[in-house]
Amino acid sequence: MAKSDDNGSRAYIARLLTLPRGTFFLLGPRGTGKTTWLRKNLPGAPVIDLLAEENYQRLLANPDLFAAQVRALPKKSWVVVDEIQRLPNLLNEVHRLIEESGRRFVLSGSSARKLRCGGVNLLGGRAVQRFMHPFIAEELGKSFSLEDALRFGLLPVIRNSPDREDALKAYGRLYLKEEIHAEALVRNLPGFARFLPIAALFHARTINVANIARECGVARTTVTGYVEILEETLMCFRVTAFEAKLRVKERKLPKLYWFDPGVVRALTQTSGEPHPEERGSLFEGLVAQLIRANMDYRDICDALHYWAPSESAMTEVDFLLMRGRDSIAVEVKSGKNFDESWCRGLRAIHGLKRLRRRILVYPHGPALKTRDGIEVLSFDSFSTLLAGKGLWTPPRV
Repeated sequence: MAKSDDNGSRAYIARLLTLPRGTFFLLGPRGTGKTTWLRKNLPGAPVIDLLAEENYQRLLANPDLFAAQVRALPKKSWVVVDEIQRLPNLLNEVHRLIEESGRRFVLSGSSARKLRCGGVNLLGGRAVQRFMHPFIAEELGKSFSLEDALRFGLLPVIRNSPDREDALKAYGRLYLKEEIHAEALVRNLPGFARFLPIAALFHARTINVANIARECGVARTTVTGYVEILEETLMCFRVTAFEAKLRVKERKLPKLYWFDPGVVRALTQTSGEPHPEERGSLFEGLVAQLIRANMDYRDICDALHYWAPSESAMTEVDFLLMRGRDSIAVEVKSGKNFDESWCRGLRAIHGLKRLRRRILVYPHGPALKTRDGIEVLSFDSFSTLLAGKGLWTPPRV
């Protein structure tokens, strides 16, 4: 996967994201490698960088200059507009230029919040959305280390840093400065700063808004808004409870996942080797992010849920991948050696209609199969399964 970079000083790691044929939005948190990917896939394409204050101020004062600047470029060239969320009103000009000359744009950004407010739909379906995630194991190949991933995460910007723990701490400060403060997304920045480490403690857990509000000293409605900001700036995602007409009633609260384990540890000010009490949520979050990345890169399923009947607090299945009416149940355990007790949730969900397979994922170890057909896979084997074409074709018993 690794290729020589243009300057020969650093190896470029090829990503799974493929270049669309026409105009598209490229969204992803800061540091996921969007700029590097664009340089490799669209070498020489002109870039209008809205993070550069001079460009931002000039186009803020006179948006018409944007169209004039683009018209001066070769007609067949792609045009990259970086950090488009800073000036979402430029989408009106992009729309007109697509209609006028059929130009192709890449509209990259790290937040979907202002785009939605600024009229992303004005492009009238002329632009698809693509998402850039942190590295996944498949992209890193032999250089992937599960222990490193749990400790430092998989952000390219952190992986390339000589001191990854310091870089992670700086990443949290950069997020507050450039995403939250600079874009004026919250009125109470100190309150939001108090909220972040507490929200990080809820990684891979159901969201308890009342508890978070009490710890932060803000209103519940404020916390709800803060969580929405985390989602819209692509730092977090929610996995909702699966609802079906089963014999039991499912919980309604969603579970919250951060996009990278290293960022979680930085926000909770945790360093060194992951503690045993951390590993469960960090490993579950890593599996969640792996599934989510494969959903965006490969369209492996239509939706992702978790399953937990309200009658039993001890019974749960971490993930339910849905494709049409079919589903695959995935349970995640961070222990070293397989234990039959880990299969409780997968056995409880066995009666779900059109359940294609039940998979248990653990960090390392041989592939196993229980007498009742539950597949036990290591993280590497599960990653390989998602990368192939046999996910929805269970092996014969």
